[in-house]
Amino acid sequence: MTPSDTPAIRLAGLRLDRGKRTILRDLDLVVPRGSITAVLGPSGSGKSTLLAALTGELAAAAGSVEVFGEHVPHGARALLEFRKRIGVLLQGNGLLTDYTVAENIALPLETHTQLPKPLIDRIVDFKLNAVGLRNAADAFPRELSGGMARRVALARALALDPPLMIYDEPLTGLDPIASGVIMSLIKQLNDSLGLTSVIVTHHVHETLPICDQAVFIANGKLVFAGTPDALENSGDALVRQFLRGEPDGPIPFESTAFARKEAA
Repeated sequence: MTPSDTPAIRLAGLRLDRGKRTILRDLDLVVPRGSITAVLGPSGSGKSTLLAALTGELAAAAGSVEVFGEHVPHGARALLEFRKRIGVLLQGNGLLTDYTVAENIALPLETHTQLPKPLIDRIVDFKLNAVGLRNAADAFPRELSGGMARRVALARALALDPPLMIYDEPLTGLDPIASGVIMSLIKQLNDSLGLTSVIVTHHVHETLPICDQAVFIANGKLVFAGTPDALENSGDALVRQFLRGEPDGPIPFESTAFARKEAA
């Protein structure tokens, strides 16, 4: 297998624990290079736990995690270098409120490179132009709309030109128009920059149209992995309940389950 044939992500027999509790088990998954993969599932199903494993925040209890053919390292220095190849868009944006838009985007470049300031300024300008916010360089995060702030966070995540982008609920708190803009940007940037993208989301209808692969996690395991069309046509009861938003089914609603436990 040549390097170009090596998948961006390969999970093999993966088990992830939090303390003594197993969150996910027996995960086998391949994410091809250049693809967009949506990771779907009900709240508390382990989507964020999976992201923690991809970035090295959480070590595998069993099995393996490979990113571009390399196992996720454990040493602090090796892990730092590994993470430079992964851009993460947080659902809360994580922008520094006392920094301007340009300063927020420049921060990863100033921290992790020895590039001269004029070159950093040019890169920042390029990243802002890529997300359609070139004129917002001197604004502060508090002066931005929710959609604009999300695009600034996206530009910062791309600052080091990572080949892998991870999006953690990128549409949280956005109106339909802003959501459409973000989804369009994710698709456009993935194609134009040759990225691989993993989107953790519960916004099914907004996300599936731009994806190559859909993954569904529920009850601690991988229930489905395939094309978006195949997901929508799946006969699996777990998948059908989630896609239709049905309160009754094999996936328990947390508050109902809690109430029953208390009543018992």
